[in-house]
Amino acid sequence: MLRKLTIVAGALLTAAASLTVAGPTAGATTPGTTHGPCQYTKTPDEPAARPVPLPPDPSHTPNHGKVRVDVRTNQGPLPLTLDRAAAPCTVQSFTHLARWKFYDRTTCHRLTTYPTLAVLQCGDPSGTGEGGPGYRYKDELPVDLAPAPNDPTGERKIYPRGTLAMANAGPDTNGSQFFLVYGNAYLRPNYTIFGTVGEAGLATLDRVAAGGVQSTPEDPAPVDGAPVLRTDLETVKAHC
Repeated sequence: MLRKLTIVAGALLTAAASLTVAGPTAGATTPGTTHGPCQYTKTPDEPAARPVPLPPDPSHTPNHGKVRVDVRTNQGPLPLTLDRAAAPCTVQSFTHLARWKFYDRTTCHRLTTYPTLAVLQCGDPSGTGEGGPGYRYKDELPVDLAPAPNDPTGERKIYPRGTLAMANAGPDTNGSQFFLVYGNAYLRPNYTIFGTVGEAGLATLDRVAAGGVQSTPEDPAPVDGAPVLRTDLETVKAHC
């Protein structure tokens, strides 16, 4: 299962130690790994939150064009546009999961309202933030993001409003969880960007964000947690 992500100093980090499984050697495969360039790898110690096979992995991963995805939520439409050129293996995995209805009838489990990290995180059928598809695959990291302001280290970049990116638990641990940016997020460029959110989707995200984060006995005014306005992905349909 994908480990739950937490926030430290404005960056998404793992609550526990990062996973240390190395990516497969180029040209090599291991049991439970597809033979194509994306090398999707089963994670037996982290089984799927909902049964799904490994994605197809053809010798040439489609790397041109866009994919329209219609996401219907109980809070409104959430149209997405996936970019094959930016992240071909990620788009291939996401559309595969959509075809298998992996995302249908799931809840977006996490909303953050930090000034430097405004995101809604979804993609875990268990609703716990620890569920995934039972496989992992490599990062396809952005290289052209603008630097975040007021960061003397220069390490953090701007993930701009409308960005669609993968959550992870360390290098090359992409699975099914993703986050949608409704305000600029300042992060180290360790998260694969694979698309954008349409205007109608941004309006939906703004509405969810305005509702805030559910309070707890320990924190009456949280900025990270389950959204007050429960947000369910009712159907996710990719038009490939």
